[in-house]
Amino acid sequence: MKCRIRKWELSDAKDLAAALSNKKVQDNLRDGLPYPYTEQDGKEFISAMLSADENETFAFAIMVDDKVVGSIGIFRQGNIHSQTAELGYYIAEEYWDKGIMTEAVKQICEYVFGDSDIIRIYAEPFAYNIASCRVLEKVGFQYEGTLRSNAVKNGKVIDMKMYSLIKEEYYDN
Repeated sequence: MKCRIRKWELSDAKDLAAALSNKKVQDNLRDGLPYPYTEQDGKEFISAMLSADENETFAFAIMVDDKVVGSIGIFRQGNIHSQTAELGYYIAEEYWDKGIMTEAVKQICEYVFGDSDIIRIYAEPFAYNIASCRVLEKVGFQYEGTLRSNAVKNGKVIDMKMYSLIKEEYYDN
């Protein structure tokens, strides 16, 4: 199943709300998202992404057959980390385990490394999210270690894993 990433459009809010109004999806994300997630929530998120500095926030809809099935973004960090950026993503449950997220991660890394001065992209999936860890590994991210007792999610103290992709290594492969 092929996917493509593209800039957000306000008309994507309905599909976005459908993907995020799922507890299983939200259980793998950081807190702060409303549940259920409404079309209005989607419009507010999309508006924020469209008005963000394009050199700081690289935010895209993940498309399959002209339908938004998820979200992917890379966010530049500050100060001495200004050439480092954090990757985040999610996809609607019915599209899990189909290789779509792996393809979307490849596309956004190619875009950011090719069109910006970012030299390092990192991601911090929850340690229990084996599928997300596999996506990163398949794209070439290196496992750097476990961040022990690094978060509290759904009332439980959990570990996170640190993965990174370095620009020069990415192009050497």
